[in-house]
Amino acid sequence: MFSSIRWRMIVPYTIIILGTALGLTLYLSGTVRQARRADLEAHLLDQAHLMAYSAVLCLEDLSADSTALATHVKRWATLSDSRVTVIGMDGVVLGDSEVNPEDMENHLYRPEISQAIRTGTGTAIRFSRTLGSDLMYAAVLVRRDGLPDGEPLGVVRIAVPMHEIELAVGRLSRTIMISGLLLALISIALATYISARTVNPIRQLTDVVERVAGGDLHARLLPTTRDEMARLTHAFNHMADQLNDKVARLAQEQTFLSGVLNTMADGVIITDSDGKILLSNPAALRILAFPGTTAYDLTFAQVTREHQLVELWELCRQTGVEQTGAVETSLRNTFVQVVVTPLNAPASTRFLVMLQDLTHIRQLETIRRDFISNVSHELRTPLASLSLVVETLKDGAIDDPEAARRFLGYIESELSALTQMVEELLELSRIESGRAPLKLKSASITKLIKKSIKRLAPQAEHKQITIETVIPDDAPPVLADSRRIQQVLMNLLHNAIKFTPDGGHVTIRAAVAAPEMLISVSDTGIGIPADELTRIFERFYKTDHARADEGTGLGLAIAKHIVQGHGGRIWAESIEGKGSTFYFTLLLGSEPHEQEAQETDE
Repeated sequence: MFSSIRWRMIVPYTIIILGTALGLTLYLSGTVRQARRADLEAHLLDQAHLMAYSAVLCLEDLSADSTALATHVKRWATLSDSRVTVIGMDGVVLGDSEVNPEDMENHLYRPEISQAIRTGTGTAIRFSRTLGSDLMYAAVLVRRDGLPDGEPLGVVRIAVPMHEIELAVGRLSRTIMISGLLLALISIALATYISARTVNPIRQLTDVVERVAGGDLHARLLPTTRDEMARLTHAFNHMADQLNDKVARLAQEQTFLSGVLNTMADGVIITDSDGKILLSNPAALRILAFPGTTAYDLTFAQVTREHQLVELWELCRQTGVEQTGAVETSLRNTFVQVVVTPLNAPASTRFLVMLQDLTHIRQLETIRRDFISNVSHELRTPLASLSLVVETLKDGAIDDPEAARRFLGYIESELSALTQMVEELLELSRIESGRAPLKLKSASITKLIKKSIKRLAPQAEHKQITIETVIPDDAPPVLADSRRIQQVLMNLLHNAIKFTPDGGHVTIRAAVAAPEMLISVSDTGIGIPADELTRIFERFYKTDHARADEGTGLGLAIAKHIVQGHGGRIWAESIEGKGSTFYFTLLLGSEPHEQEAQETDE
């Protein structure tokens, strides 16, 4: 409400008038109340003095005639329209106009009685338990012969209720408050009229300003007066014209700049000297893996969340010299080339940060380097063995028929390993490049699993390993290239048998998780270390347990690409020393073809 000028004018005036009326009421009420009390007190004392003179004879002859005092007390009360009480010097009530004296308690220690005995007169305002209301009491000491130095005979006390004073004060207060309310209404009317004349031009100008702020840059206001508001209106119209021209130019520049920034593959961030981001493009937020859609008004540290980037920016801010660096981020494991440049050297107040994502290039370099290293490593052993065998044969072993045959067996074994490695590399290359298209059709997952188990049954029997299958009887078919999926199953089953100790257990499960079929191969083998679990699907990668194995390290990589080619996923879970479980998914298909149902085991 107080955000309006009108109410800021009306409300204070009203509060001032009402406050003045209330203060005046309280002040006059207190003053009138005190004045009325003083007048009443003086009046009561005068009446008490007159009654004291009349009571001398009654108190002197009290022992001879006690009924005379009671008669006088009632007559005095009637004449003064008040309550009259006569008290002896010992505090005993001798007569009272309202209550039987014998029923009243000793009044020696009543404030007005004690004061009258000490000084000759006494007054008090207090609650009367006898009458149940507030009374004003005035007491006068009665002396023998009515002389100031006469012997004290008793005290005459007169009392009247206070409600008449309060009624008078209330009438005055109501009169003042009604007057104050009338003044407040008049002031509200005047303030409303004055504020309307003042606020209406401002409101019209505000409406036009809001239209301009909302985008209507052609809105204008015609002056209706010749005062300060007219000058303000002319100034506003001129400002609106200038603003319209500048906004049009800025809009063209912003459209051009936004188009450039939004289409850039490199990230661009502009900050101020405090690190607040003034501008950023989508590429920068994507490279930094920032979850929001805008980074405006956030700090550079909040958006980058990389201390190396912040250090480069801070070094540029301190030195005013362009800084360049390569940073590998921890949030997305990306490799970023960073250039931080001051825009207003030497007194730099803004900084341009250029981000170039080189992750893909570095990954390609890493893959190429790892591939060459792995191939070299895998070829070195068989080639060294072949070289050693050839030298041995040259040194004379060829003349020994039995030794020659044994060495030829070694050569054949190593050549077989090399041939397998080359074939698997070619197979992996064809799958990755798409030169080995998948022949997808509906296939029974039960038959695929049973064929794979049948082929590897001799190896399992040799190690006394039990193979169990858990497949629903009504398992739906899957959409698969049967030969390729058998290759995946045999690879996983072969690894499970190979790394499970004698007498172990292997379980193959299949379950529907629409719209996919989830197949798992579990074993009770040696397991895979947690830090190696994420790398087992890489080319040539072998865990510490499989280093001495004769495998090429390509089987799981081939299985991964086959499953992904089917639109599925493959992953592994393992607890070292307790076994491993490999999972992969296949899309569900329609009912198997008749010809597949009639196929025989290969």
